[in-house]
Amino acid sequence: GLRIDAIARYKQQRFQPEIKIGSNVSLGHHCHIGAIHKIVISNDVLIGSNVLITDHQHGKITSEELNIKAVQRELHSNGPVYINENTWIGDNVVIMPNVTIGKNVIIGANAVVTKDIPDNAVVGGIPATVIKQL
Repeated sequence: GLRIDAIARYKQQRFQPEIKIGSNVSLGHHCHIGAIHKIVISNDVLIGSNVLITDHQHGKITSEELNIKAVQRELHSNGPVYINENTWIGDNVVIMPNVTIGKNVIIGANAVVTKDIPDNAVVGGIPATVIKQL
């Protein structure tokens, strides 16, 4: 039930994807990790079920691309994803491109992470925001 995609080629595009997963990482059922650039998951990270971690999307999300079918748009990365040590990611969380998650972070179920999260934070919501600083 785990899907890890290191996409080196998509249509005419070429990439050098890098996915690094540290020691003692636990991945729940039906997680999807997809990279065209870089995703780093540090040691001792707990990841719930149905979690998506991606460093890319189809297209650049501009009005010009609205006339192109989503499946025909080129892949684009806004930046890498870094998940630091001892982080707990709840079920159904989505982690978007160009995000760094600090150490000792708790991400509540169903959150969508679109921005960096500082160390020792509890976050939740859509988009995810800091609920408590530990």
